[in-house]
Amino acid sequence: MFKKILIAICTVVAAAYLFLAVTAFNRKPAGQTCPDLELLVRDSVYAGFVTGQDVSALLHRQGLDPVGKSMDSIDTRRMEQALAGHPLIDGVECYKTPGGRVCVEVSQRLPILRVMGDGEDSYYVDSKGRVMPLSAKCVARLPVVTGHVSRDFATGPLHGFGLFLQQDPFWQAQTEQIHILPDQTVELAPRVGDHLIYLGKLKGYEQKLKRVRLFYEKALNRVGWNKYSRINVEFDNQIICTRR
Repeated sequence: MFKKILIAICTVVAAAYLFLAVTAFNRKPAGQTCPDLELLVRDSVYAGFVTGQDVSALLHRQGLDPVGKSMDSIDTRRMEQALAGHPLIDGVECYKTPGGRVCVEVSQRLPILRVMGDGEDSYYVDSKGRVMPLSAKCVARLPVVTGHVSRDFATGPLHGFGLFLQQDPFWQAQTEQIHILPDQTVELAPRVGDHLIYLGKLKGYEQKLKRVRLFYEKALNRVGWNKYSRINVEFDNQIICTRR
């Protein structure tokens, strides 16, 4: 009986100590001000069109720069709302640290295709199928889309194809240009090899490109990459090649 009472007392004391320790750790000194703003811009290597200076300048223009302000007066939700309105920012999180700093983490929109349409209708398509302006100055090497491409086609069927290319290391490196013909059939211009790959309609493009890659490995590596001017994989289980 005495042993049980002792265990209960120790448990209560330990819980009380833990509560006081956590409370003391989280207590902010009265009048504490923010000494610095910590900025993290994700995907800078791939995208590179939103910088820490851009984020800081936007907060400054909106009167939301936290540096030098009382921690109690800093509204991180307003900061998030202001940054979320930037056309090249995909997501943002602002929070305060126990050490008295304010952290801002920004995710950029990620372009996957560069569309060079007729006239001045040129833009990027991002990973969520949205249009981005060319003024974003993306640093990544992206497939260029040319020909008869409407915005509906670019942000619809072509968006799914662009995601596939982005996620497949081989075809991401090999695809230089995607050309859309008037009937919305598709040709690819590869980076290696002086030939065109004719896919026909985009339907079934994964299997079509799987056949092309197998043809590369089994045939072109033996006869040479410039022997054919055109590789047609429009039809199931067929590869039709045109000699140069």
